[in-house]
Amino acid sequence: MNTYSTHRYANFYRTLGLIAACCVLALLMVGSLKFGLHTYSWNQITDSFSNMQSNDAIIIQSVRIPRALIAALVGGSLAVAGALMQAITRNPLASPSIFGINAGAAFAIVLSVGFFQVSSLTQFTWIAFLGAAVSSTLVYGLGSLGRDGLTPMKITLAGAAITAFFGALTQGILLGNNKAFDQVLYWLVGSVEGRTMAMLQSVYPYILIAWVAALILSPHINVLAMGDDVAKGLGQKTVLIKFITAVIIVILAGGSVAVAGPIVFVGIIVPHIVRFFVGIDHRWVIPYCAILGGILLVGADIAARFIIMPKEVHVGVTTAILGVPFFIYIARQGRLLK
Repeated sequence: MNTYSTHRYANFYRTLGLIAACCVLALLMVGSLKFGLHTYSWNQITDSFSNMQSNDAIIIQSVRIPRALIAALVGGSLAVAGALMQAITRNPLASPSIFGINAGAAFAIVLSVGFFQVSSLTQFTWIAFLGAAVSSTLVYGLGSLGRDGLTPMKITLAGAAITAFFGALTQGILLGNNKAFDQVLYWLVGSVEGRTMAMLQSVYPYILIAWVAALILSPHINVLAMGDDVAKGLGQKTVLIKFITAVIIVILAGGSVAVAGPIVFVGIIVPHIVRFFVGIDHRWVIPYCAILGGILLVGADIAARFIIMPKEVHVGVTTAILGVPFFIYIARQGRLLK
């Protein structure tokens, strides 16, 4: 079998895999509507769209549908952001949560609530974007200091430092401001519980545009992932590509934090799983991350409802439980470049 035929069959199976993943995501989203403290039958779910006045319909329409959609959108966004970060930094541990982007967005929202009494969902979105942009700039700047410039090890340490810095500032504001503490405590843990369709509507246009931009940019990311020298030798404008990629990452991470809080480890777990199955071609990595990230977060949210039934565990706690051993495994592989 020649190389062309092999490549064609590989793309065929990748397409089938993507379709299968979409089906799994759809089933999990139906499961998100069905399972919980109150389990609904399929007939009750379908009837809720025709009889909007019943209690079951109100819960399904106003609580469970937004929850499933937000989990899918946020999970996919964090996974795509993690894949992009790992590509442009060539660091297997890169993700919005590890590199301080989530912490910066969370700090900006807590600051706005604690000192400026901001409560608008639209304002939260732009504030989260600003916080994510500031923190990512700080991480990049700190990681670039020194003679050898930006290295995977230095940017990881810079991300850990910025995460700790913004985390300490956030805790300080919450301890000194009871009102801010009450308003954002449930949100800081990272959760899709209690989110509304209005919150989703405030962020999804920007996130969908960022998804499309990431897919369009994916061939350039493939080149950039080979290293700056190789990319420049092939005529790529590396500074421009990195800047556009950084903007996409900020939108994806900032929008996710604005609606669901700082959910951790999704951006690490999913890209590694995706590359294991489909390789390093970002024309496939990006769409697979968007779907598998949604699968992970929707599935984790369903599982979180049963851990301490009748109460619920926040999905941010569930992803942390899954992510810590995965993080340790990746670090022990010795693939963190010096």
